[in-house]
Amino acid sequence: MILEARGVTKRFGGLVAVDNVSFYVKEGEIFGIIGPNGAGKTTLFNVITGFYEPDEGRIFFMGNDITGKKPHKLAKLGLTRTWQIVKPFLGMKVIDNVLVPIYATKGIVTGLDERDAIERAEEILDFVGLLHRKENLAETLPHGERKRLEIARALATEPKMLMLDEPAGGLTPKEMDEVMEVVKKVRDSGVTITIIEHNMRVIMNICERIMVLNFGEKIAEGTPEEISRNDDVIKAYLGERFHARS
Repeated sequence: MILEARGVTKRFGGLVAVDNVSFYVKEGEIFGIIGPNGAGKTTLFNVITGFYEPDEGRIFFMGNDITGKKPHKLAKLGLTRTWQIVKPFLGMKVIDNVLVPIYATKGIVTGLDERDAIERAEEILDFVGLLHRKENLAETLPHGERKRLEIARALATEPKMLMLDEPAGGLTPKEMDEVMEVVKKVRDSGVTITIIEHNMRVIMNICERIMVLNFGEKIAEGTPEEISRNDDVIKAYLGERFHARS
């Protein structure tokens, strides 16, 4: 396995946002995390990626204890995330948005040549389908393309595992399909994926395994088929209408 959480708990005063959650992610898979609003999904992401320290529990990445490590150190280890609300450098060109993390990751340490950096940025933009936009300002991109730019910026750090927070959020069906094709390509390139997503069409079609949170607790884990038929999950999140369709 590439990632493991053991008994992770995060409190904010009297609120237990994440309550004794344990799970693992296998190398090379797409692992999904779902649950109602306020279930603790993004808080768990924030704990794993170093934005919050857990009050209890340990987190392991590639066999190493990473509990409490800062985000920039985790990025250097190969653990990178995106955000639900994308925040590109709006006044900068698309290619410059990708060059920033390339230089931040490699340039200063290795003396990365500018030509090599630009070539790498162009490769990443081509990979996510944005090469034709490279000279455009990021602020001119529609929402779906900004989501793909967010993934491109994350890929520029050369992650071994990419954690995606609602990459399909707010997208049209066409944009959603385009982003999910990019996610599949990322996994096929050798990067393990963990994804939070509310759209059930996306999560059920793209993930090998899914974990369900409710009020900070893990209530189920299994394949999409197992999750879609789990009575606790149906009651807490999916609803009887989804169960009838499945």
